[in-house]
Order: sequence, then structure tokens, then C-alpha cells
Amino acid sequence: MAKETGKKLIAQNKKAYHDYFIEEVYQAGISLVGTEVKSLRAGRCSLKESYIRIENGQAFLYNMHISPYEQGNIFNKDPLRTRRLLLHKNQIRKLAAEVQAAGYTIVPLKVYFERSLVKVDIGLAKGKKLYDKRETIAKNDMRRQAEKEFKIRNLTL
Repeated sequence: MAKETGKKLIAQNKKAYHDYFIEEVYQAGISLVGTEVKSLRAGRCSLKESYIRIENGQAFLYNMHISPYEQGNIFNKDPLRTRRLLLHKNQIRKLAAEVQAAGYTIVPLKVYFERSLVKVDIGLAKGKKLYDKRETIAKNDMRRQAEKEFKIRNLTL
């Protein structure tokens, strides 16, 4: 029996792209219990206000909300509990050095299933200033307007 090779998106942190410049993206595994995985399969996850810290040579994900599984009763865990991320030591050391030296932060970007495993894309990010956010919004508006004009021009020809 062939395994499914596609990715199934569970949750995405769109606000991270608005609030930060994403420099590098890493893929990490996440340590979960059974009822959390079942809840994720139902798509019940939120990355709002979640962040990642490196402590004692390990990466931890804070404030990721996974709703309790309805049939889980006593096996359900706290929805906002701290979860360990599974990364290589080299990656953890590099991320820790960047956070301390260059003033970066680490944010989760999206959570998805890759085959049967839950993965998290994390980004090494630098905060945007207010004028940077305005500039990004203006660029997106200009791009949308150009696409709209291009579409109208091609329909009339």
C-alpha cells in the first residue's frame, strides 16, 4: 500500500508575514500526544500569538492552541501547553546564536501533515517597523491593481 506523499495544511500564521521579515525557514517535527494529533486531523489548531524559545539546548513552542479532542475525555491535555520541537542540534545552536547576537526572533509559520507526521515550519524573523508594514501594504495594493488592469486588458482584446 503506497503512502500519501502530499502535504495537508492545518494552520497558518499569516500575521507573522505581516509583522516580521522572514529571513530563513526551517522544518521541525513536534512532540504531541494521541488526542492532540486527532484534534489536528480535524483542523482544530491556532498559531495566533504563539512563539518559540530555545532553552537548555532544546526548542519549545509556546501558546499554540490545539482544541481538546471531543472523544478524548481524561486523555486530553492542556490546549496551551508547551510543546517540544524536534530539530537537529546544529539547527538549534544556529538559531540560538542568531537570536542572541542579531536580535532575531523565532516564529511558527504553519503547521501541516507531511505523510502521517505533524510538521511545523518555523521562521527566523526580524521585526518590521510601522513604516515597513505600510510599504508592504502599498506594494501589495499596487501588485493587485496591476493584475486587475492586466486581466481587463486581456479580456477586451
